[in-house]
Amino acid sequence: MPARLLPAALLLIAAALMAGCSTTPAEPPAGSRTPAPAQPTEAAPTAAACPAGVPAGARCLRGHDSAQAPYLIVVPEKWSGVLVVHAHGGPFLGEPTPARADEDIKRWAVTVQQGHAWAGSVYRQGGFAVTTAAEDTERVRRIFLQHVHKPRRTLLHGQSWGGMVATRAAELFPKSWDGILLTSGVVAGPATYDFRVDLRAVYQYLCNNHPRPDERAYALNIGLPPDSKLTNAELAARADECLGTRRPAGQRTPEQARRLRTLAEVVRIPESSVPSHLNFSTFTFRDIARRHGGGRASPFGNEGVRYSGSGDDAALNAGVPRLRADPAAVASFAADADHGGRFAVPVLTTHGIGDPTVFVEGDDTLRRRMEAAGHGGRLVQTFVDSHEHSYLGDAVYPPLFEALLRWVEQGERPTPRGIAERCRDMPGAVPAQCRFVPDHVLKPLASRVPPR
Repeated sequence: MPARLLPAALLLIAAALMAGCSTTPAEPPAGSRTPAPAQPTEAAPTAAACPAGVPAGARCLRGHDSAQAPYLIVVPEKWSGVLVVHAHGGPFLGEPTPARADEDIKRWAVTVQQGHAWAGSVYRQGGFAVTTAAEDTERVRRIFLQHVHKPRRTLLHGQSWGGMVATRAAELFPKSWDGILLTSGVVAGPATYDFRVDLRAVYQYLCNNHPRPDERAYALNIGLPPDSKLTNAELAARADECLGTRRPAGQRTPEQARRLRTLAEVVRIPESSVPSHLNFSTFTFRDIARRHGGGRASPFGNEGVRYSGSGDDAALNAGVPRLRADPAAVASFAADADHGGRFAVPVLTTHGIGDPTVFVEGDDTLRRRMEAAGHGGRLVQTFVDSHEHSYLGDAVYPPLFEALLRWVEQGERPTPRGIAERCRDMPGAVPAQCRFVPDHVLKPLASRVPPR
């Protein structure tokens, strides 16, 4: 069985088992005939000063949930009755801190400006832990329900890696959400990160300094050995040594410029994004290998991949390191992070067409999975003429929230063109900032990342 097909089959079993055994079952919506099972009572949040960027008049609450995940809740002065539960991006290594929620609400203040309450968990642990982050996301929803207000509608918003968290939460707790908004989301499952193992392999072929020839060899798909002391600064210095990434283009040597251009063209990423992707495929890959392969095995590989775009593809494919995905790590990673497109509520997405961090082509995988699960009618996808990843501009999100709520409450399935037109017509809108592309034709992820 092909390596990439294995997690999908196991995920169906694992997700069902985890949903059935969860200690935090979802509550049925208001009016359900089935009484909700008993829920553990979470401690009440405490009133706190609002962080910078929160609209004036809003009320802010903070706390740690029963799993010790920090969280922040913001309720506007004139509340619409809608709660938006935010699943933040990353993942960030290290211990979580409340400051992360402050950063999130400053960026997503537009949610509160629209009159909606906002709740965001910082998650109980750092690193690439999707299922526990999904559980923390559900827990902050319950805290709002138990101690703040009962919302008339609850929307789940997943941003970037938070899209992976949100799709997991949507399948684990299907009765908790009335609608789902995914922005710049990781929605293609583990295949989202295949290009980063390609980056490590092609980088090593070109540079041979990560690791250096006199350093201990290891399989590049584990990121780093568990005991490695390599730092972010040292990795950046190695990349600069080989590719000139720390200097303006005009100050790179011809060989540095050639290597950087080759790496970017083969992996199909902008030259400017090479350092961040190299960082992820080093330190975050180590975290993933630790969680799912005991630090010795990885769910990623490049066996059989044929690379193109260099000056000599034959030499590249003959010399590039070949890395094997470990079947047990593949299954473990998928059980934690993947989804099957089985979403019980409307799903609305948006993505920058030129996103250099999470490729827009991954959205095609979401569409295919939802159609295969019989839920294709619950998906509407929109696209924006943008090379941004983290935030697409204040004009983009209000028409998305409005369209999703109308779909949830009135059954009006939106269209990409209708959302684009509404963006230009909303009060205070700046039409030039409404860069939706209603007719964008989405290509499959395999058109961007060689399949394996």
